[in-house]
Amino acid sequence: MLTNEEILRAKDRALAHLRSIYGDDAETIIADRRYGFISGVLKDVVKKPAIERLAWSDKIDRVIVNRWLGIPIFLAVMYGMFQFTFTLSAPLMDWISAGFDFIAVRAVGISPEWLGSLIGNGIIGGVGTVLTFIPPIFLLFIAIAVLEDSGYMARAAFVMDRLMHKVGLHGRSFIPMILGFGCNIPAIMATRTIENPRDRLITILINPLMSCGARLPIYILLAGAFFPAYRGLVVFSMYLIGIILAILMALIFRKWLLPGPIGHFVMELPPYRLPTITGVLVHMWERGKHFLIKAGTIIAGVVVLVWLLSSMPWGVQYAGPDSWIGHLGRFIAPIFAPCGFGQWQAAVSLFFGFLAKETVVGTMGAIFAVKEGSLGTAIASQLSWTPLVAFAFMVFSLLYVPCVATIATIKAETNSWKWPAFTIGYELALAWIMAALIYQIGSLLGLG
Repeated sequence: MLTNEEILRAKDRALAHLRSIYGDDAETIIADRRYGFISGVLKDVVKKPAIERLAWSDKIDRVIVNRWLGIPIFLAVMYGMFQFTFTLSAPLMDWISAGFDFIAVRAVGISPEWLGSLIGNGIIGGVGTVLTFIPPIFLLFIAIAVLEDSGYMARAAFVMDRLMHKVGLHGRSFIPMILGFGCNIPAIMATRTIENPRDRLITILINPLMSCGARLPIYILLAGAFFPAYRGLVVFSMYLIGIILAILMALIFRKWLLPGPIGHFVMELPPYRLPTITGVLVHMWERGKHFLIKAGTIIAGVVVLVWLLSSMPWGVQYAGPDSWIGHLGRFIAPIFAPCGFGQWQAAVSLFFGFLAKETVVGTMGAIFAVKEGSLGTAIASQLSWTPLVAFAFMVFSLLYVPCVATIATIKAETNSWKWPAFTIGYELALAWIMAALIYQIGSLLGLG
């Protein structure tokens, strides 16, 4: 009777023999033979017209999934999605901002003084600033829902399969990456559909590099203040940078961290459908409600804490360098000096952003307590930022540590604290290196 070791060695010899004959692995050989058998049976039992007409969806796919046109079309669709978002959301954001400014000015006058400051500077200045970005976030989710329900997102994964294969993954890994545009948490959970454990783990590790909706308020705030004529292009560049770096990190992880054979991607493309209003709105709400829940819980709690730290010890200038939050920021700020945003206000905002990325904007709103005018203008004037510094800050916000909920999801999906800790470490290093390179090279070129 053969031992387990002898059986495994025999299996390895058989697999090596098949590879030497057919030049491919056993899974691919078996799948090829199955499809060959199916094709033969179909030829025997199915009669086709002499001239087979292409369905209209097949004609569209000849362009959409073309090996040369597919990726440029995908990038054009993504760019158009952001232009659509900002064009429609700009007036809505102005109305909401004006409303919160009106309320904040009157709230500050409430007695006692500390309560007026808490409501006006803290809650309205922080949470109100974040809620200003409801229109672009919900419009972005509408655009993503339309692309998903129409059948285009599945084709985007198919188009990216060739590129993903070059970095050691396949098109199925790109589906969770696209879902990461909405939120990294369900995107990481969606990796359960990937059979190969190494492919799944790599996809989990790179998914937080995909820019989720929580980061969008940061981009909109700074792009509107420093790149008003190119807001859509600048925000689009953040998503593109995230995709490119995710693919590069996948290549590095596949080569040195988790080497192994590449899985195969087989997917049936769904037919094109006209999205229904009900379906799109349901998908929008399913994604958008989490933003509202966080605004009423995590973000509200953080801005109250920021207000308290900005007001203590009693008697100091609100959110001044001698306040508790000023001391915390000045302790952290030197780390970011090579990146161009070594001010304590920026450091504190990034510090609290670890809880939820929306709190970066909420923290700044609570610190600057803008009553009239825009938060972006206050940042530009009080921090003396240039467009180069703002761009470096956006890139850092894109890449640095995932929020605590995403970290918890990575732990649950990998059943280990090793991979969440690794994710935090490599993303912090990557964010700092990229932001520093952008600022330092830009300064040498005279862009700062």
